[in-house]
Amino acid sequence: MKKKIIQSLKISAGLLVVVFTVHTLFAFKSSPPKKHIHFDKILGADISFLPQLEAEGHKFYDNGTQKDAIQILEDHGFNYVRLRIFNNPAADSGYSKKGFCDLENTKKMALRIKAAGMGFLLDFHYSDNWADPGKQHKPAAWRSANYQQLQDSLRAFTKNTLLALKQQGTLPDMVQVGNEISHGMLWPDASLKHLDTLAAFLKAGVQGVKDVDKSIKIMLHIACGGENGESRYFLDNMLKRDVKFDIIGESYYPEWHGPTDSLSRNLTDLNQRYKQDVIVVEYSQHKQAVNDIEFSLPGNKMKGTFIWEPINYGEAAFDHSGNANEYMKTYSEISKKYNITQ
Repeated sequence: MKKKIIQSLKISAGLLVVVFTVHTLFAFKSSPPKKHIHFDKILGADISFLPQLEAEGHKFYDNGTQKDAIQILEDHGFNYVRLRIFNNPAADSGYSKKGFCDLENTKKMALRIKAAGMGFLLDFHYSDNWADPGKQHKPAAWRSANYQQLQDSLRAFTKNTLLALKQQGTLPDMVQVGNEISHGMLWPDASLKHLDTLAAFLKAGVQGVKDVDKSIKIMLHIACGGENGESRYFLDNMLKRDVKFDIIGESYYPEWHGPTDSLSRNLTDLNQRYKQDVIVVEYSQHKQAVNDIEFSLPGNKMKGTFIWEPINYGEAAFDHSGNANEYMKTYSEISKKYNITQ
């Protein structure tokens, strides 16, 4: 009897979660939709660390003048910003007890991005902490959810996040439904061993975006910029299962993905093989080469790159004192060479 009561309570709690989720889908009063920014060529940067760095007192300079880091990027040709978002980064196993990369911080950054007239890419990790090829942990609040509840929760979280951004007039122009998901997401349920489940979860995320604004571009982000076979395996299986998306996003880190020749061969093949746009959505090294490869792809598809965390990671475009360095000048040259509009 005790076991039946516990099971009954668990089912009731699960239903309450779903009922609450469905209710919250309609909890926001949205402002009128605003026109999305579209660039044929994107020179982008992921600067999700910026609020945390600013909270720690970091300042940024260009030619000795203190400026907003976003303004410095724009001054050197950047026209797009990417932000990551976690479900609950303040959870016990989460990314930040202070809540960095949560919804509220994302809303504040979105206002700054839109005020600068830049495009906005939102990257859903669907986790309380980093999601990448080596880990795709479920958010703590979803750990006991069943198959249907995971789909409902994924769609609801996506939709509610976008509704909150829409309410303040800062909807993203592009959305990643998952981060580096070439090995799956929400493990173990949607690992590559369960391709049907992975496709169903991606469809739920895509539907959460379309529930708010059908014109937002959808990206599938895979983490194998120099590995054509792995890229094609993932894409072919998702297309076979009717996952709808607009952009193929590739990460490229040479220590894992090989030399730039491998990147070039992969992007060239993907660009010819699929109708979707192909962009490098994460990289740090070989700045000139990566952009030369991307912007030299044939055809009239949208082209673009996003350097990962240029304010403080890898071959950063700022030194430890916050001064824009020689790498920032490289981006000014890339912007001019490929006529990046702002």
